[in-house]
Amino acid sequence: MPELTLFTAPKPFTDPHITIIQRNALRSWMQLGDDIEILLIGQEPGMVEVAFELGLRHLPQVKRNPEGTPLVSSIFELARQSTDSPLLAYLNTDMLIFPDFFEIARKVANQAKEFLIIGQRWDLDVRKPLDFSNGWEERLLEEVKSNGRQHRPAGSDYFIFPRNIFTEIPDFAIGRAGWDNWMIYHARQQGWRVVDATLDLMVVHQEHHYNHLPGGQPHFNLEESQRNMALAGGSHTMYTVLDSDWQFANGKLRRPRVNLLRLLRRVENWFTPQTGERKGYLWALARRFRRARRRIDKGHGAARH
Repeated sequence: MPELTLFTAPKPFTDPHITIIQRNALRSWMQLGDDIEILLIGQEPGMVEVAFELGLRHLPQVKRNPEGTPLVSSIFELARQSTDSPLLAYLNTDMLIFPDFFEIARKVANQAKEFLIIGQRWDLDVRKPLDFSNGWEERLLEEVKSNGRQHRPAGSDYFIFPRNIFTEIPDFAIGRAGWDNWMIYHARQQGWRVVDATLDLMVVHQEHHYNHLPGGQPHFNLEESQRNMALAGGSHTMYTVLDSDWQFANGKLRRPRVNLLRLLRRVENWFTPQTGERKGYLWALARRFRRARRRIDKGHGAARH
């Protein structure tokens, strides 16, 4: 029985660049060792062939919304039903990970019972298939340090959690805004530890276009994203990495150290109404703190490391 199952819902393997980065991502996951399993979920073109070539399990019977977009609820249900792994991890199929991904998941599981591991990503422009021969980790790490940028703590590209939680998820559309924020919000509401692993765990997002989406526009502009936010319960549920209540650093869980971004986010939450009614003075205060946080946030994200 694998200790960790990684699952994902890839985009179609039709666009040459999307195909390259998705294959890169999957091959990086395959470097984690024999104690992990990888599930490809969906019926997008090219998925059957890639699953067969790489020797990965393919689960095609995912439920979809009227636009044909796979539902997060169905993706998570299929993954849970198809494996006995004590740990599960959903990742976007453009994410490169290093072998310590599994070790960090295991270390957190040894220190907490119910948890959600998230973290900031690094953005990197990748245009060709990566070489996964000996020394690939060092080569990729050097490339990220030279040409990558750490993304601001908004949105999440991976979630690691024990199989006994997130058993009920709304019918969010995958790849659209809002559902990842709800995951963090829901975990906090349930009293599960939300662990920011940014300090110890590097994950790399391979940059790409949005041609696969209607009109080629970013996902947050789509009607499906608006429906996701409504299903999540509104803007007050749009949690980010800044809303984590634990950090993983130097192999140990600890409470997050307070910084300006976390403080501004906390104040922003205080002034965001918890109901659907837009109370003018509260929303004005929340927006003011949000703008201040994003200005600082953007400045941090633009810095090269």
